[in-house]
Amino acid sequence: MSLRDYKLYLYLLVVSSISWWLVEITGLIEIMHGQIPPHSADYFSKNYTKWEMNEFGLLKNKLIADQLTHYSDDATTHITAPVMFFYNEKPTPWATTSAPPWVVNSETGILSADGTDLHLNGKVNINRGKAIGFSALTINTSELKVNPQTSYAETKEWAELISPPNITTGTGMNMTYSDPVHLELLANVKGHYETK
Repeated sequence: MSLRDYKLYLYLLVVSSISWWLVEITGLIEIMHGQIPPHSADYFSKNYTKWEMNEFGLLKNKLIADQLTHYSDDATTHITAPVMFFYNEKPTPWATTSAPPWVVNSETGILSADGTDLHLNGKVNINRGKAIGFSALTINTSELKVNPQTSYAETKEWAELISPPNITTGTGMNMTYSDPVHLELLANVKGHYETK
């Protein structure tokens, strides 16, 4: 081998060493191995709508949100401006029609990985419209925890129940929004009721 051949090998060795060093400095090796930063979104959707049907093919609930983002590390789903509709599956014995749906909206929400806990953050508004056999009901509260599978909701915060012309307020609330509907204010209950 001549001196010229050695210079070529030495040149290639120096170039490969510098290339390896540059890759290490810029962190490309970590990117190439696909390391995901903690709490990063693995998918998202804007103007999201989801329908869920019961075993009879009837609408059970519906979710509309400005944005939905799912995170890979804890498998939670974060929702912006959610509006949820919860439908009763069958009419009650005294009503000729099904109860109007419960409509729940809030500023943001976080759904747990198993789908059993939905934390609604900020101001929360719950409405059920008036229908034959059902009076209108509006509930204003905040920081509501909902279990969609058991139709149960609760908060430790202030809550206001409005069933015109009556208004009841209190701190803390438990609610079952499927038949039979059950509402309970837990403390500092005050009311304004109009009699006929």
